[in-house]
Amino acid sequence: MSRPWQPLTIAFLSGVAMAGAIAPLNLWILGWLALAPLWLILRQPHRQVSRRSKILAGTAWAVGYNGVTIAWILDLHPLTWLGIPWLGSVAITLFGWGFIVFWSILRLLTWACLTGWLFGWSGMPKETPGAILRRVLGAIALWCAVEVAWSYTPLDWTPLAFTQSPGNLWVLHLGQLSGPQTISAVLVAVNLLLAEGWRQRSQLRRRFWASAVAIAAIAHLLGLWLYLQPVTSAPDSELRIGIIQGNIPTRIKLFDEGVRRSLEAYTQGYLTLADQGADAILTPEGSFPWFWVNTSRMDDHPFYQALLERNVPAWVGTLGRAEKGGVAQSLFSFGRSGEIVGRYDKAKLVPLGEYLPLESLISRVLPRLSTSAGSLQPGASNQVVETPFGRAIAAICYDSAFPYIFRNQAATGGEFIITASNNDPFNAAMMQQHHAHDVMRAIETQRFAVRATNTGFSGVVDPHGHTLWKSGFRTYETHLATINRLQSQTPYVRWGNLLTPILVAIALLWKLRAKLTADNG
Repeated sequence: MSRPWQPLTIAFLSGVAMAGAIAPLNLWILGWLALAPLWLILRQPHRQVSRRSKILAGTAWAVGYNGVTIAWILDLHPLTWLGIPWLGSVAITLFGWGFIVFWSILRLLTWACLTGWLFGWSGMPKETPGAILRRVLGAIALWCAVEVAWSYTPLDWTPLAFTQSPGNLWVLHLGQLSGPQTISAVLVAVNLLLAEGWRQRSQLRRRFWASAVAIAAIAHLLGLWLYLQPVTSAPDSELRIGIIQGNIPTRIKLFDEGVRRSLEAYTQGYLTLADQGADAILTPEGSFPWFWVNTSRMDDHPFYQALLERNVPAWVGTLGRAEKGGVAQSLFSFGRSGEIVGRYDKAKLVPLGEYLPLESLISRVLPRLSTSAGSLQPGASNQVVETPFGRAIAAICYDSAFPYIFRNQAATGGEFIITASNNDPFNAAMMQQHHAHDVMRAIETQRFAVRATNTGFSGVVDPHGHTLWKSGFRTYETHLATINRLQSQTPYVRWGNLLTPILVAIALLWKLRAKLTADNG
């Protein structure tokens, strides 16, 4: 790598290859290979690849991976329907894409810097296999730790485990053990061992490559064993859930045409599904994006009148009053007589779209890209959602990217997953990725998942990640799905993500032991 542009180019292309592992391409095999080139660059002696070049290479990899993966964010343009000029719309959209990519660069560089600081990038010319494995273990542990830390920030969409969904169902079942970081740890281990094998001479090369193959094989065999485990349910646990995909473009939702179409689409869809024998009916996020629940307008609402007539429970996406004041994006659970038996408020709000970070400062230069009157208020991450059939695991749109929201509700008795999303104005690639997140959540919690979206893709996923039904793209549809309520608890649901702190502890203790041995030797 004698020329400065070579590490940058290789890193960027390997990041793009990693993006190819993610839906809609689903070339999941690339997830086992596409981190290795970056590791090789980072492991070069500083005299061959400078620290600056390594930082730039990490940046290039993150741009290639995340920039391509979330390119659908550019579909926000045009925003002229919000009163934003055309050039302003372009600038805001590019800023949104750029900031998300910047946040992912920060995640990658945090991992790289911590790994270099704690375990070093370039060792002695003749490093022992033990020293190499210590560095690899440290990098795996830190990768998982950084992923966990980023999952508690406002922006997260692309953990490494995401590259395996929905194509590699066997390996996705490892998420039942300790969440998605179990899968990420295996992927990082295989990538790094392949890279280390490339750096070594023949005998050690074979050992490292054999270790990488063995880890991948064991991961798939263990995943297959989990995949083959039967899912048992009680005889009376069956539910028939109706799904309505309204296909009402966001740009018209609050105008007369949008209000009319929403009332017609969801009311007629409810009546159709009720007549087909649905036990309950699910509508998307923001089906009725105005205040009407628990107001004087409620009794005159056509959907609510239909509910009182048919007496079929419903989960309705609409706006609600937040507990601490303000507005929440809510999913109300209505009982057979129209009473409200439960509620879920969206926990993870979309920056710029649903609230402005540092609003008093940012609002001077950037508008909030939303149809609601003010910034929304987030719900708690440990909500309990009651339904006429017991507790459910509920989520709204962006929540799907945050596994602990689902895990917390499963641990407190949630028996099935219902998610409500908008997904407009984004393209089919975003919808495929959103579906892939819900596939992971269904497997991790071992629950059926029912998805209602505005423009696609609505769907039904079983506890082993099979997609039983998926809607069309930007179509109006109704569908009646049969699922089961489940009460089993996977190790992840029972104990959470224990793997990450265990890996970090082992890596640091091994590092400390090696240092003490060297000091005493």
